[in-house]
Amino acid sequence: MAKSDGFIPLQFSIPEQEAMEQSARDFFKLMAQRRSVRDFSDQPIPQSVLENAILAAGSAPSGANMQPWHFVVVQDQAIKQKIRQAAEVEERELYTNRASEEWLDALAPLGTDANKPFLETAPALIAVFSKKVSIDDNGVRHKNYYTAESVGIATGILITALHQAGLASLTHTPSPMKFLSEILQRPSHERPFLLLVVGYPAKNALVPDIERLPLNKISTFL
Repeated sequence: MAKSDGFIPLQFSIPEQEAMEQSARDFFKLMAQRRSVRDFSDQPIPQSVLENAILAAGSAPSGANMQPWHFVVVQDQAIKQKIRQAAEVEERELYTNRASEEWLDALAPLGTDANKPFLETAPALIAVFSKKVSIDDNGVRHKNYYTAESVGIATGILITALHQAGLASLTHTPSPMKFLSEILQRPSHERPFLLLVVGYPAKNALVPDIERLPLNKISTFL
């Protein structure tokens, strides 16, 4: 197909069915091993791994290709300490006043509480921000579309890329997260979406004994 204005040929190859099925099985097995980790080693992460994981996240589809995300990678220990202190303020309020008994009961099997030492121990925190508008080099504001959906997809790809590279992660969503904007000095048109804790699991890390729902509980084929 010849190149036309604004379009280029799609680079795509269809594998043989057997190879496709094997690839799907292998990928499922890889992702089935992914767990949210709360006990991290402080071992540094290769910078290129973080960079390529973010580039992978940036390949996500987005409404009108506006790419309404920004990723802030925090490795500075002093900044991580500030984030932990601010997050624990919100977490103590959650566990003491905001969360219903039903919510606390749902959290109980995970063994979580208001203390978040992993925010300092893990070698990297990736703060994911969503942008309702984008501002171009001339200072002109452009509305973004399907922001939450787009940033959610990008975050999923980021988690997957980090797991594929051999790293563990934890999605952390203290509410509210305005403190992230303040500590990381992000502009007002960006909103904190999620804080991703990233690193190698601690040597003796434990995770809750939980199961994932089977295929027939999470899907319908018509």
